[in-house]
Amino acid sequence: MLRRLPTQPGSAPVIRRPALRADSRVAQDVREILAEVRQGGDQALRELSQRLDRVSMDRFAVSEEEREAARNEVDAQTLSDLQVAHDQIRAFHLAQKTESIDMETAPGIRCERRTVAVPRVGAYVPGGSAPLFSTLLMIGIPAAIAGCELCIVCTPPRADGTVDPHVLLAADLCGIESVFKVGGAQAIAAMAYGSESIPQVHKIFGPGNAWVTEAKNQVAADPDGAAIDMPAGPSEVLVIADEQADATFVAADLLSQAEHGPDSQVVLVTTCEQLADRVEKELEARLPLLPRRDVARQSLAASCLVISADLQQALDVSNSYAPEHLILQVRDPRRWLDRVQNAGSVFLGPWAPESVGDYASGTNHVLPTYGQARAHSGLGVSAFQKTISVQELTPDGLRAIGPVVERLSESEGLRAHTEAVSVRLRRLRENAEKRA
Repeated sequence: MLRRLPTQPGSAPVIRRPALRADSRVAQDVREILAEVRQGGDQALRELSQRLDRVSMDRFAVSEEEREAARNEVDAQTLSDLQVAHDQIRAFHLAQKTESIDMETAPGIRCERRTVAVPRVGAYVPGGSAPLFSTLLMIGIPAAIAGCELCIVCTPPRADGTVDPHVLLAADLCGIESVFKVGGAQAIAAMAYGSESIPQVHKIFGPGNAWVTEAKNQVAADPDGAAIDMPAGPSEVLVIADEQADATFVAADLLSQAEHGPDSQVVLVTTCEQLADRVEKELEARLPLLPRRDVARQSLAASCLVISADLQQALDVSNSYAPEHLILQVRDPRRWLDRVQNAGSVFLGPWAPESVGDYASGTNHVLPTYGQARAHSGLGVSAFQKTISVQELTPDGLRAIGPVVERLSESEGLRAHTEAVSVRLRRLRENAEKRA
């Protein structure tokens, strides 16, 4: 079921991801949608909702009556579970708060690094067959901790014009007041440029389909648009397993990621060929039982299996691939943790399925995909903040450092930089002479 990649002694095979669909039509469609919303505001959003989602929308904002109905619709156990997940995620993200820096680098030279929140942020929460209310927790909680003054949500309406109640309850838990029933590229346009109903934000977070991803990329490239959380691609998991790994657990982890979407990729790297055979049998047995088996089957068709010479080679494969999720189903997994260089989130041992990170362990599940883990981190409080540097000098401080700056700026040929310092040093000398 999994495509087996050949290995060479002393070298790690390179795993190729499925090519992202390079569809110029998607890019052009998105460009037109962004222009429509930018020019037409709410009316354009209504027309796009009717044309693309087959839903007639008079009002985009979710009313308090709709939110109250959602509270009554969801059972008490689910409410309790959402609260547990919220509290776990909040506890882990509270620990990420950073202090500002205020110090003297030399006598009379005071430097600061002040941490401030991104003022206005937007969360995109996909709907459809799997409304990702868990993603809203992952965005809304760190936004609140960072102190963002405004956090809004856009999510696609269902066929009857309502929003999945779990999404609304997650918004309640995060203290988010504004939820809007609009999806797709038009939602990204509305958050980036604003409309009569939907306020403009400075940064947009959250996953989506090809159109949403393209829209995020386009508004991020527009100086009048909005920043985005990170580059996005299909979801993925890489499992490293040795001979003592439980084949049932490994297969379950692979399938849990494969059901995300047909373009998701799952990878098994193992030192044991017998384990690989057992995992394949488990996949064949478990796949037909899944409600989303057709989606998972397409994902598995683009996935692969590597038999590695040893665990070091397995780690080399993983670091080269840079997976969104890395699961270490090996003996003494923490021993290998320091050798992990590129991964979005790591799961150690047999009792840490990737699903717990998706929902309730406390870590964030908005992670770099498609190899971006080589340079990008998963979402955290810092993504909702920025830092501003400050410097303040006394006359003595400028006297001490000024000549250094004069010489350095002269060396770069930037005479105006030099003069901005020199004019002040001359003034200080003149003042000192007058006092003398």
